[in-house]
Amino acid sequence: MTPSVPIRPACPPGVCICERDALLAKDDADLRIFKLTRQAEKELLQRLENIQDLDELHHLQRRMHEQLGIRLDIEPGFNEVRTMRGIAIRLADQPGLCRKTRQAIPAAIRRALEKRPEIAYRLLDGHDLLRDT
Repeated sequence: MTPSVPIRPACPPGVCICERDALLAKDDADLRIFKLTRQAEKELLQRLENIQDLDELHHLQRRMHEQLGIRLDIEPGFNEVRTMRGIAIRLADQPGLCRKTRQAIPAAIRRALEKRPEIAYRLLDGHDLLRDT
């Protein structure tokens, strides 16, 4: 199946785990992830890094799922949360999502949480971790 919209170019062979060719070979494959070109990825990362509140983060999570099929889970980690590293940011396994993108999205969100710790506090409060403070 040849998509009609511009798609992200292939990664160098042996470098990425995105399974791009296998996904393109499927007839019923969800090709939304290929809309994330390198330029679009830069814009997404910049927007994630500059979020202003938790509602905006949730909005971006929904939009990423609707437009690209990316499932993003953000929740307090299994152990105690002392730093932003204690917040678990996971991307669901998805064919077509490049290795670098899988690392860049959580990193951008962590930078945003470090710039605006009140977002992290609201996230923790949403999981009832700060209800008694």
